Amino acid sequence: MSAAPTTASRIDEILQELSNIPPGRLVPTEFFWREHQKWLEQQGYMLRSRYHPDWVPSWEKQGSKESPFAFEDGQKSWNANLLDAVRMADNEVVMLKKISVERHPHEVEIGRYFSAEPLASHPKNHCAPLLDVLQVPDDNDKVILVMPLLRHYNRPRFKTVGEAVEFFRQVIEGLQFMHQCNVAHCDGNGRNIMMDPKPMFPKLYHPSSPTRNRDLTGSAKHYTRTKRPPKYYIIDFGLSRKYEHRREPIGELLIMGGDKSAPEFEDLRRRWDPFKLDIYYLGNMIREDFLQLTRGLEFMQPLVADMVQDDPSKRPDIDTVAERFSKILQSLSWWKLRARLVYEEDIQYVLSHYVTQPIGHFFRTAAHMLAFRSALPRPR
Repeated sequence: MSAAPTTASRIDEILQELSNIPPGRLVPTEFFWREHQKWLEQQGYMLRSRYHPDWVPSWEKQGSKESPFAFEDGQKSWNANLLDAVRMADNEVVMLKKISVERHPHEVEIGRYFSAEPLASHPKNHCAPLLDVLQVPDDNDKVILVMPLLRHYNRPRFKTVGEAVEFFRQVIEGLQFMHQCNVAHCDGNGRNIMMDPKPMFPKLYHPSSPTRNRDLTGSAKHYTRTKRPPKYYIIDFGLSRKYEHRREPIGELLIMGGDKSAPEFEDLRRRWDPFKLDIYYLGNMIREDFLQLTRGLEFMQPLVADMVQDDPSKRPDIDTVAERFSKILQSLSWWKLRARLVYEEDIQYVLSHYVTQPIGHFFRTAAHMLAFRSALPRPR
């Protein structure tokens, strides 16, 4: 009797299979979308030509020697569970997310909760809207969530202290709103915070190549946050939980999300307060994505230090975080908010750091001030 294949041998088999796929062709993780393209079209969502059953690569039709990745239909989906589509009713670009109901039993419920009135239109609601839910016809465990096209919150970079501070304000406000609705996110790492790209990218970009325009003929043109302020959104409620009341003592066996650094994960057998875990996640995101990578935001350090304390009981609740942040905001001058946000990795480039970037910042700031644009750019 032959032995079962080891994990290493299975990985070797997968790598061998992938190496036999011609460049630019569909890979196995994309097959689901091709197999369900016709059904999705019937539901009102059109996939890119790459995922149509009769697709013939444009570079093969043209006999081109260019790399397949230079062609629009050569742009693959980098996540097996996510794909862009066009909503046929209004030509709106949306994102489709395939989930397992068994693995994430609360994601649809919580998404619908925040996407229904009266919560949907609440000005403090920063939960990504759920536009539609589609039951996959040949798999009772799989559903497809339809959401707006969103972009990672820090691409492109923040230009000013005020732009970063406005980001902090919105995500604190968004998490506070969730907690006031008795919902703990439980996976609030930076990858689960996005922004509405339309203000900054009015002509959008290619969803699989976010720095390029839709037809890959050039770069995706965009404005700064100060000129076209975006709204930030919290996404991915796969690990989220809704409770009767957040002020009651809550003990939850936690599941590791994207940020595995929380002290709670040192003992997964204990029950922990998920709302205090959210505080750690938010503080650690600000610490790792801003305080450790930039200069100019040092005023956030005392608050962040309290949010990431090892003992969850010593962390402030979200209402206290919001109150303390409000006081920090009131203490910042308009000149501080307009200051250039300096990235640590840029300091090594002397000419750029000390000459070209300051000059560019000076003229941008002058233009913003002449146009009476706020140093704290809030979306309309």
